[in-house]
Amino acid sequence: MQLKPLSDRIVALKEEPMTQTKSGILLGEAKEAPAYAVVESVGPDVKIVKKGDKIVYKNYSTTDVKVENKDYIIVKEEDVLATL
Repeated sequence: MQLKPLSDRIVALKEEPMTQTKSGILLGEAKEAPAYAVVESVGPDVKIVKKGDKIVYKNYSTTDVKVENKDYIIVKEEDVLATL
């Protein structure tokens, strides 16, 4: 099943926060950890973000959806803070 976003919405696959650095240092839990996701699909009114972009988004402004054991978010384009 594929989620098809409407209007200015973006569907993205959530990335789990890193728990360890590349050199092996364990990281603690942060209350305000950055929220990252990879864009799976975009609505027809999305102007800047495209499929495959890695985004940083406002964590409190998303709708969380679980499909086939994968965690997705649906977010408005205006709530995307940056692309990586």
